[in-house]
Amino acid sequence: MMKKYLPLILIVSALLLPVFVPSCANTTEAPKGGPKDTIPPYIVNIKPLPGEVMFPLEKGKIVFYFDEYVTIKTPGDIFLSPPLEKKPKARIVGKSLVVTFEKPLQPNTTYTLNLNGAIADNNEGNKFPGFTYVFSTGEQIDSMFVTGTVLDCNTLSPVKGATVMLYKDHSDSAIFLSRPYAAGKTDDWGYFVLPYIQDTLYRLYAIKDTGEDNIYNPDVDRVAFIDSLIRPEWKVADSIPELLKYDMTDTLGCQERRSQYELKVFREFPSKQFIVNKVRMSPRSAYITFMAPDAWIDSLWFGGYPADRVISQFNIQQDSLELWLNDRRPAPDTLHLFVNYRKTDSLGVLKPELEHVKLVMEPDVKKNFSKSRRRNLKHEDTTCVFTLKAEPEKVEQDGFVLEFNYPIIYEHFDSLRFRYVNPKQKEFTDKFTVERDSLNLRRYTIRPKVKFQPGFEYFLKVPHRSFKDINGFWSDSTEVKVSLPTDESLSTLHAEITGVDRKYIIDLLDEKRSKVLRSYIIDKDCTLDFPYLREGKYYMRVADDGNRNSIVDTGDLLQHRQPEPVRFVVFGGADYLDVLKSSEIDQTINLSELFAK
Repeated sequence: MMKKYLPLILIVSALLLPVFVPSCANTTEAPKGGPKDTIPPYIVNIKPLPGEVMFPLEKGKIVFYFDEYVTIKTPGDIFLSPPLEKKPKARIVGKSLVVTFEKPLQPNTTYTLNLNGAIADNNEGNKFPGFTYVFSTGEQIDSMFVTGTVLDCNTLSPVKGATVMLYKDHSDSAIFLSRPYAAGKTDDWGYFVLPYIQDTLYRLYAIKDTGEDNIYNPDVDRVAFIDSLIRPEWKVADSIPELLKYDMTDTLGCQERRSQYELKVFREFPSKQFIVNKVRMSPRSAYITFMAPDAWIDSLWFGGYPADRVISQFNIQQDSLELWLNDRRPAPDTLHLFVNYRKTDSLGVLKPELEHVKLVMEPDVKKNFSKSRRRNLKHEDTTCVFTLKAEPEKVEQDGFVLEFNYPIIYEHFDSLRFRYVNPKQKEFTDKFTVERDSLNLRRYTIRPKVKFQPGFEYFLKVPHRSFKDINGFWSDSTEVKVSLPTDESLSTLHAEITGVDRKYIIDLLDEKRSKVLRSYIIDKDCTLDFPYLREGKYYMRVADDGNRNSIVDTGDLLQHRQPEPVRFVVFGGADYLDVLKSSEIDQTINLSELFAK
């Protein structure tokens, strides 16, 4: 009767050898051609047999007998569903694995015990591929299952080791307060299966469980959720591919498994607002950070200084505030900052609060600006320090970037001189525009009005004493030269973007998806150029900037708000663009179609 509930392994097979899909390693034959053991251990017996019913609520144990001596490589991969307050206790006795339970099991409940790659042989470390053992404390085994995939919301990469959870309790607070009705872990492909569950309605979540307690902690865990209630549609049966254990290197087999639900994990912004950190960076600069974004400040000032002497700047999330004191008097060792802002009270309500923040100059900072150091001053210690950069590959889009160490209080941009020299060494001057960065008041972008051309040399000169910073120091002179790349092996991508009905953020990423090489923000159909690409693979990520704030916003669990959607462009059936040397690539990308998938 119970055999129909054992799709992972037949009872007779469980006593003899593990069952694998055809693509997995054969564990029934001895190794050939060498002395090294490459065969993983396999189960020769289990007591009690899989499918056991009326399992004792207390002092029960399960023994897995292996064909050789084994060890527990990763105890965390021995996973019980539904999870208990304490994890199952596993120990090795001879050639067997003994699993016991330190807390009473629930009555009339179907449990699964997963050995997901936790076991390896004692000598060569060959991993046992895994096994799912099912038993019940009641008279029957539940017979439904669900599957799905967990991805990172920004990279869409699979998330390995995420805990996927089903709740019968449909309240929003359940995931914060209680353990799930059923749970499982994702594999290397981000894939999960939750077998042997009841046919009823559930809420489905996934968390990256930092505390490994099967309860969501928004301060440290990432989370994903399905918007609506779900109900299992598939019933457990023999030889269902989704219930088999796969070799994670078997790409074809792993990809063919059906996935019913796709969950995208994100980091929630904290809900409580308060000042969480403070740093004094120099005698006249500091920053404070807040626990949550969108800090609401009514006013702030430094004790002993007029309010108009304070220069401040938030980051884009408005959870970090840089501060500068525009005053040439010697700064004290401790600056007293007063911040009148909205702070979360004990009832979770934002209330006005006046907080006194002491910004102490740490010994290392004080040493760098001490009188003894001033006797050995370097040139840069008495100069308005800045950097002026222009990248050959990006100068057409980004221009020249001028960034100061401190805010400037005097500027003379008209003194800057832009010139260029053609291949015949004839020199020209031209006009330029200056744009102050909205997110960094110390950063300016200088864009020449002339069109950049290959073979030309472009120069931007900052003359002496063009700028003065809050320390009272004048700038030195400098000149930067840049030319467009001339490597003939470089390629160009021309992307015609259509179907633009809102604001989008488009990023070109490297092969590892770890570095943004070029970024655009668009709100209408256009053609985007990506020049000077070296041979290799590239990814194009598109984010739907629904609230038009030029960042990809995260989700909110309690407000049932998913993170802003992200898609990767598919190029000829592949999710990356394979760029060859010296190629000119034209692509048409319809964003409406991309986000309709």
